[in-house]
Amino acid sequence: MAQTIDYKKAGVDVNEGYKAVDKYRKQAERARIPGQLTDLGAFNGMFAVPKGMKNPVMVSGTDGVGTKLDIAFKLKKYDTVGIDCVAMSVNDILCSGVKTSFFLDYIACGKLDSKIAGELVKGVTDGCLDAGCALLGGETAEMPDFYDEGKYDLAGFGVGVADKSDIIDGKKIKEGDILIGLSSTGPHSNGYSLIRKLVKNFEEEITLNGKKTRIGDALLTPTRIYVKPVMEILKKFPGSVHGMVHVTGGGFYENVPRMYQKAPEGKKQLCSVIKKNSWEVPAIFDELIKRGADPKNVFSTFNMGIGFVLAVSKKDAEKILKAFNTNAKKYSKKGIPDMKAYEIGYVSHTDKVIKGEFKGNKEMTQFVD
Repeated sequence: MAQTIDYKKAGVDVNEGYKAVDKYRKQAERARIPGQLTDLGAFNGMFAVPKGMKNPVMVSGTDGVGTKLDIAFKLKKYDTVGIDCVAMSVNDILCSGVKTSFFLDYIACGKLDSKIAGELVKGVTDGCLDAGCALLGGETAEMPDFYDEGKYDLAGFGVGVADKSDIIDGKKIKEGDILIGLSSTGPHSNGYSLIRKLVKNFEEEITLNGKKTRIGDALLTPTRIYVKPVMEILKKFPGSVHGMVHVTGGGFYENVPRMYQKAPEGKKQLCSVIKKNSWEVPAIFDELIKRGADPKNVFSTFNMGIGFVLAVSKKDAEKILKAFNTNAKKYSKKGIPDMKAYEIGYVSHTDKVIKGEFKGNKEMTQFVD
């Protein structure tokens, strides 16, 4: 007769899973908002469509933290990468002028530790609070022999709802619009496969902006969530924001062109002109260049200090810029620098015919002195 074996001996500890869910439930309650119809633990999550919309449209975004997680594992610091997980999706959704309504996460691991999983979800909840969305549910998958023990993957997705007439799709962008850049906190959640080649010891102490810190802690600075300050601008200056960009993987060259519509036959293609040295580049990028990051390619890998870009009408640009910087303290977050807004360029056109994808085409994003 074959030897009997149970789920725990196979590597899945159901009781540890129950402990983790108890921790998740306490965290999710912190992010509960009006419209949420279900509690954590149901088979699904339900959220009411806001009343008063004539033509509601659902807008979604999904992403993960990526290899930034490896630094968290090495430093055993798990409570901030959840913010990154939320930020990557809610900032993408924001590019259409939409605030995320709810978020769901996905955690996968080889051996579940409820304390570590609880810290990961604490970060997710902190991100949801910053974005003003509910943590509606999620999934934890313990997969022994599939993931190394001690390693976790963290991903998620968000959904927002907006009236179709309020969606920002880039169709109103015109030549002469001003590009306003909002500061990042560092690399955010992108370029870490390169960073992990450049940095061998994340415990190493370095000096950034006159302060000593472990380089790993600097690299774990959470991604900035732009939802509240940008939504406030959209409310104060209706119709003045014509396009928006979340500067993620691929940096300026891959992301900035994504806000433009393809020019009709016979018309000139709009593009971005970016003024070099028009914003403060965080010191961590200089550190990465010093360690071997190719200066010629950093703008196609990192955000280089600008995490979000808005194309705005020229007549309101100065007022919008002032509003962002005046209200920066209102959106302060412990452990990350206050957001700054800069005029970083303008919308122009290119005489060249752009074939295929805009992403990565350097004609679409031109840097000038």
